[in-house]
Amino acid sequence: MKNLFLFSLLALAIQSEAQKTSPKILVVTAHPDDETGMAAVIYKVTHEMSGTVDQCVITNGEGGYKYSTLAESYYNLELTDEKVGRENLPRIRKQELINAGKIIGTNNIFFLDQKDAHYGLDEHEPLDTTWNVSWVTTRLKEIMTTTKYDFVFCLLPVLETHAHHKAASLLALRTVQSLPQTQRPIVLGVSVSNLKDTFQFQQLKDYTETKVEGKSAVYSFDKTVGFGYKNKLSYKIVVNWEIAEHKSQGTMQLAMNMGDYEIYWLFALNPPDAKEKCKTFFESLKKIPYKSKEY
Repeated sequence: MKNLFLFSLLALAIQSEAQKTSPKILVVTAHPDDETGMAAVIYKVTHEMSGTVDQCVITNGEGGYKYSTLAESYYNLELTDEKVGRENLPRIRKQELINAGKIIGTNNIFFLDQKDAHYGLDEHEPLDTTWNVSWVTTRLKEIMTTTKYDFVFCLLPVLETHAHHKAASLLALRTVQSLPQTQRPIVLGVSVSNLKDTFQFQQLKDYTETKVEGKSAVYSFDKTVGFGYKNKLSYKIVVNWEIAEHKSQGTMQLAMNMGDYEIYWLFALNPPDAKEKCKTFFESLKKIPYKSKEY
């Protein structure tokens, strides 16, 4: 009986340690390609930390038809014709995201199929007119309560970004706020940066839920860190593979090799222990599991 008790304690300790090093993350985005800004960390979590990453995509991506010129011959469709693009891009972009997810290790992808009306900066358009916000929020809450996530990633809702990006991040933040304190994952806003960038962010005007801790990001992941033979490889390669799958969005390909760092901002609404948990998480991301080989 004593040995059984000790074995149970050991099993619980192993399980607890595994939970610490195998995070569960939900990525909430507006479009099927927004995850490229956090693709390196997703890859690290799924391939090197035995973690799980799910993605929830709010729109169907149909509004991207204007950028599909090069994809027309690839898919044999006149995608830049608005009618043809809106009819076919939801199906095409879903498959592109599934293909991209296979590269970075995404587990479940939840498609909420809200209309991607057009590009704009006013977040009131999707929130007040285009999207079924009540249903989206209910679905997000269902996803977050079905799986107990450690973190939720969304794009940093900066003023100059796409209205859909801001709206998606606002809905993710509001959904987390609606959960009981003990069930809330840590929410982080993501941006991409180069070494010399001095960008600061405090909050999106009029939305207190977007307030971050401090004016500068505390956490980052260096995509340029070298490994492999003569340290010639880096995580930028994985991100480029992932970007390449989004062929219907020609401008996405211009993001290849852009941004040396994925920057993660801690929202102020997170619990007091969030800083310590984030510190542990981002320290673990620095570990490179690949052994150097000599030839």
